[in-house]
Amino acid sequence: MPAQGFISLIGAGPGDPDLLTVKGLRRLQTADVVIYDALVSRDVLDVCRADAELLDAGKRAGQATRSQATINTLLIQKARAGLQVVRLKGGDPFVFGRGGEEAAALQAAGIAWEVVPGISSAIAVPAYAGIPVTHRACASSVAIVTGHEDPAREGSRINWSALATATDTLVFLMGVGRLAYIAAQLIAHGRAPDTPAAAIRWGTTAEQETVTGTLATIAAEVARAGLTAPATLVIGEVVRLREQLRWFDALPHLSVLRMADVVPVDEV
Repeated sequence: MPAQGFISLIGAGPGDPDLLTVKGLRRLQTADVVIYDALVSRDVLDVCRADAELLDAGKRAGQATRSQATINTLLIQKARAGLQVVRLKGGDPFVFGRGGEEAAALQAAGIAWEVVPGISSAIAVPAYAGIPVTHRACASSVAIVTGHEDPAREGSRINWSALATATDTLVFLMGVGRLAYIAAQLIAHGRAPDTPAAAIRWGTTAEQETVTGTLATIAAEVARAGLTAPATLVIGEVVRLREQLRWFDALPHLSVLRMADVVPVDEV
């Protein structure tokens, strides 16, 4: 029987391959198998061993390459074959990445595993758009909310009446397709219609686009601009800071370093 393998649940970060953690890079360079999600940059996958098995497990707009149950089974099978496995997810595995579900399946199967946290798009994408999610002058609290709940669940788990005014800043992930609904719910439950809002597409990458408006107008502004998923929605007074702090948009040359050109970790 082969020795038991090991699973690393790794967050690849928000898009810019340079935002992958050093620990994540180390694991990718030694993995036998990498099971990756749709939004993972190709430049990140390029650091894997030439003989590593790369398996696409991406889910986009409800169209899954593999079901979650199939992914869980695949992880267990690969580990029981004695392999070093990376489960690579965009952002952070435990922030709307279903990493908790996969970890529970591995634990129940008696598989050794770890989590390598990643930089969440909930923080990094607004930062690249010049929007700090907290600021001493206008935002002492932030909430991160999914814009895409489990379609199999009846009703919503989001308590809109509590959420609308609970925190200074609201960040919605995977919500561009329901933007009008989200805005309407927040306004109906007490958030001011003139609250600044921003939608950021392909944040932290050279393709980054940002559309701003108010809670009342952001859905129309996004539709007018033709902005589509993947996008992050930010609501709150911090959005006003973008005009002063939009550093990434102002860079003279938006170039992204290819991870394949990075000096190997063991040489640093």
